Amino acid sequence: MFGDMMNMMGKLKETQKKVEETKKRLDTVLIDEASNDDKLKVTITANRTIKSIEIDNNLLEDKEQLEDYLILTLNKAIEKATNVNETELAAVAKEGMPNIPGMDLFK
Repeated sequence: MFGDMMNMMGKLKETQKKVEETKKRLDTVLIDEASNDDKLKVTITANRTIKSIEIDNNLLEDKEQLEDYLILTLNKAIEKATNVNETELAAVAKEGMPNIPGMDLFK
C-alpha cells in the first residue's frame, strides 16, 4: 500500500510538471480573431495575453463603434483562447491522474 501511495505521489508530481510545461507552451499558441467585416483583427495567446490589434482607419473616426468592435472581437478571441487553454490543461491533468476507484473526475 505504501508503495502504491509513493507511486501515486510520483505520478502527481510528474503531472504537475507537465501542466506547467503545457502552460508555457500555451504562451506560444496564437489565436487570431477578426470582426465580421475584418475592420478589426486581434491576436492573443491561448493564455489570453493580447499580442496584437489591427484597426482599420475608418474605425478611428467613430469612438463608440471602435469600442463596440473591440469588445465583441476581444470577447470572441478570449472565448476561443479559454477553450483551447482548458482543453489542453484538462487533457494533461486527466492523463496524469491516478486511477482511484470511485473518483471519475473527468468523464
